[in-house]
Amino acid sequence: MTLKQTDIEALVQLFGESDWKEMHLTLGDEEMFLSKDPNAAGPATAVAAPPAPVAGPASPPDRAAPPPPSGGGVETAAAADRTGWVAIKAPNLGTFYRAPSPEADPYVTLGGQVTEETEVCLVEVMKLFTTIRAGMTGIVREIVAEDGEMVEFGATLMWIEPEV
Repeated sequence: MTLKQTDIEALVQLFGESDWKEMHLTLGDEEMFLSKDPNAAGPATAVAAPPAPVAGPASPPDRAAPPPPSGGGVETAAAADRTGWVAIKAPNLGTFYRAPSPEADPYVTLGGQVTEETEVCLVEVMKLFTTIRAGMTGIVREIVAEDGEMVEFGATLMWIEPEV
């Protein structure tokens, strides 16, 4: 038996809703380790699951890292009014990537034009990469997630202003 992405998503969601602290699952050659403790030691392919929020929008887990320098990291339009914009959300928990590889240019940039089929980013969980497409024609107005950042299921990754 192999784990499918839908199985992983369901397990992560159920784990997040449970009062369990850690979960280690082995199916044949596949292993999955989830922990609500960001300092937990697990196998090399471990995925740390932050606690699920009780209410409100999903947000990335708290980190002990220093804040990014001014002007770096998250790209946003100054004092953006998001009325009419559409959020591109994470389809699953995982690591957000703006480019297909570290040396490649990002899929999209702030102010860039996108179509329905434009690849805008990747989310990776347990070496399974999910390509996220814009799903609409419009302009990238804000990039919320940081490259290499762990994002939760349903977290807003970027905002697109649809073409009218």
